[in-house]
Amino acid sequence: MILDEWVTEFDRGLRSIAGVSRMSRPVPIAPAGGAEMTLAERAHAAGLMRVNHVGEICAQALYQAQKLATRSPALKDAFEQAAREEEDHLAWTSHRLKELDSRPSLLNPLWYAGSLAIGLAAGALGDKASLGFMAETERQVEHHLDGHLQSLPEADLASRAIVDQMRADEMKHAKAATDAGGVELPFPVRALMRAASKVMTSTAYYI
Repeated sequence: MILDEWVTEFDRGLRSIAGVSRMSRPVPIAPAGGAEMTLAERAHAAGLMRVNHVGEICAQALYQAQKLATRSPALKDAFEQAAREEEDHLAWTSHRLKELDSRPSLLNPLWYAGSLAIGLAAGALGDKASLGFMAETERQVEHHLDGHLQSLPEADLASRAIVDQMRADEMKHAKAATDAGGVELPFPVRALMRAASKVMTSTAYYI
C-alpha cells in the first residue's frame, strides 16, 4: 500500500514536470473588453505567468511530500484536495503560457526536487508544523499574487482572471491549514521562506 502511494505520487511528479497536468475545473473566463497587448506587455505577462507556473510545480511537490509524511488519513485527504486544486492552477498557467506564445521555466525539475525535499522536512516535524508550513506558504503566495495583479498589463484580462481565482484558492488553503491545527512558524523560518521565494521568482521570470 505504501509502495503504491509512492508510485502514484512519483507519476504525478513526472506529469507535473513534463507539463501533463489535468484540470478538474475549466480555465477561468475573462470578462470581455480586453485590448490588444504590445509585445513588451505580452513578454511581461508571460514572465509573470511563468513564475506562477513554477509556483504550482512547487506546490505539487510540497503537497505530495506532506501527504506522504503524515500518518493521518484526514490530513492525507486534505493535502490531496489542496493538491488537486493546485493542479488546476498548474494547468491554467500552462494554458496561458501557450496563449502568450511562451514556455515554462527550464529549471522546473530543480524547483520540483527542492520543494519535495522541503515538504518532506516539514512533514518530518509533525502534523502541526507541517500544517503551519502549508498555511505560511499559502499566505506568502497570496501576497505574491497580489503583486502580480498590480503588475499585470491592464489589457491582460485573461491572466488576471486566472490569478484572481488562484488567489481565492490559496486563501482557502491557508485558512483550512490553520483551522486544522497548523502552528505559526518562527520568524526566522518565515523570513527564510520569503528569501527562497524571492530567488525563485526572480529567476523563473527569465529562465
